[in-house]
Amino acid sequence: MSSAVSLATLIEHYKLQPERLGKSVRVEQAMRLAILHDWPEGSRLPPHRILCRRLGVARDTLAQAMRRLLEEGYIITGQGQGTWTRHPPTLYQLPRPGTAPLSSRAAEILRTPSASSIQSGAFMPGIPDITQFPMAKWRELYASVTVPRNALLLSYSGGGYGPLKRAIRDFLWRWRRLVCDTEQIIITDGTHNGIELCALGLTDVGDRVLMESPCYWGARNVFTATGATVERLAWTPETGHAQRQSSAPVQLAYFTGSHHYPLSVATSRPHRQALCDAVQPHYILEDDYEFSGEDGTGLMFNGRSSHHLLVGSFSKLMFPGLRLGYLVVPHGMVDSLNRLRSEVFREGRLLDQAALAQFLAEGELDTWYRRIQRDYLARQQVMHDQLARVPGIIDISPPSRSISLCVQFSPRVDDRRIARKLLQSHLVTRPLSPVCAEDDPRSGLILGIGMLSGRTLVAEAERLRHILTRLLEVAATS
Repeated sequence: MSSAVSLATLIEHYKLQPERLGKSVRVEQAMRLAILHDWPEGSRLPPHRILCRRLGVARDTLAQAMRRLLEEGYIITGQGQGTWTRHPPTLYQLPRPGTAPLSSRAAEILRTPSASSIQSGAFMPGIPDITQFPMAKWRELYASVTVPRNALLLSYSGGGYGPLKRAIRDFLWRWRRLVCDTEQIIITDGTHNGIELCALGLTDVGDRVLMESPCYWGARNVFTATGATVERLAWTPETGHAQRQSSAPVQLAYFTGSHHYPLSVATSRPHRQALCDAVQPHYILEDDYEFSGEDGTGLMFNGRSSHHLLVGSFSKLMFPGLRLGYLVVPHGMVDSLNRLRSEVFREGRLLDQAALAQFLAEGELDTWYRRIQRDYLARQQVMHDQLARVPGIIDISPPSRSISLCVQFSPRVDDRRIARKLLQSHLVTRPLSPVCAEDDPRSGLILGIGMLSGRTLVAEAERLRHILTRLLEVAATS
């Protein structure tokens, strides 16, 4: 492999990285993409001085990126002998003979794995714009709570930091017109933690959990991991839910919030109400997974009900690494679920909770989200205009203020193959069919717009249109 060819690929990846990211991060991500998709394993990299000159970065900048790649196993070095590429083992490998098997629940989750080792790239779903987030303000607030007089913030918490729970109560009223008491709010380590707490506390092994199809795969995996029997029922915005064939009782019905994920369309409260009236679930759990700024009229949640619960997080509003969320529960189960959380998960992260409480109380989150919502809507419109020109796409979710959109193909199109082909061109998407029930034949792609903006978004959207057009033409003739 010649150095010129490899460096041309690397430079192209580097140019496509958002300019708001630091140069070291841009170099690291470009190098990772080239190693995974372009360079054969064991390729020798050019000397650092050549890499620096071609990328236009300082030696220290390159050194920082190479150090992280070395720690993650993407490169190996020999003292004074050079640097070679290496492909780390994938997260999902078939078990080798003689290795210890996983539980049947774990095997079921990994049978159709959805979590990817790739967590960045053009159109990666589920990632908000982390480059524009006001990190300087966040660091300032974080520093303000880590003073000696706040030593108690280094201890465990009991259901969450009081000021944060009050701030979330007010936030839910301002943005969703939802009424609840502070005592009903339990601070969680993100949405999955809140769902798992509900699964542990409200269902037994074998109990039936009803979900919509397509479903949010993360919630499906949590329920499967805790031993629930997951039943999925197809839903479309036009016709509502498919007729349920089973007469088995439903312990818990799970829905995404007022904005459906992954279809990325407004949900329907009448559809949900009709379904719940028919199946009479013991509990109803709504997940504000992809909060898009609409009011709470699409939600069934009632803070005075004994069987309605609401789970949410700040991962999509702020940044995924925060891993803080909330669970709003009926008054009658506050004490028991709080104690269950303490016994099973323990609690802490009070420093993060205190910083988030101030971020909310000072209106920083409101200001940030009003601004980024306008950005998201404009980006969605760019994507919609490009994708509407692709023959073979039969439906596109309308532009919204969320970070995801969904396109649908003819049911006979192999969306998994399309997603794999796009990944070879460094376009990271998620196929729709794996999150659909067996009797739901929908096919398509889930895309994110959080990691792209400006000229980069326009260029990548055009590239996606051309590649997708070609792939769907092949699919139509095969």
